[in-house]
Amino acid sequence: MTRIPTPQFSEVLKEEFMEPYGLSAYRLAKEINVPVSRIQDLLHDRRQVSLDTSIRLGRFFGMSDRYFLNVQLNLELRQIKNEKADEYQKIKPIQSVN
Repeated sequence: MTRIPTPQFSEVLKEEFMEPYGLSAYRLAKEINVPVSRIQDLLHDRRQVSLDTSIRLGRFFGMSDRYFLNVQLNLELRQIKNEKADEYQKIKPIQSVN
C-alpha cells in the first residue's frame, strides 16, 4: 500500500495560513510579538510549536489556543504510526479479567 507522506508542521503553517494572507515570517512575528527567528525556525522544521506560540498563532488566525499544538500532535501521531505500523500491529489488547 502506498502511503501519502505526512506533511510537516512548517508546510501547514506556510501553505494554509501564511500564504493565503501574504504573510512573511517577519510580518507574522511582528503581529504576534515574537522574534522572527522563532517563525523562521518553525518554517524550517528546526523547532516545534510551543504552548506560547500556539496561543499567539491561534489568537492571530482566529483559531483556538490549542489548534496549532493539535496540528503538530496529529502530524506526529500520523508519522509515528506509519513508521512503526508493523510493530504496533503485534501489540494485542489485554483481555479483561472476570
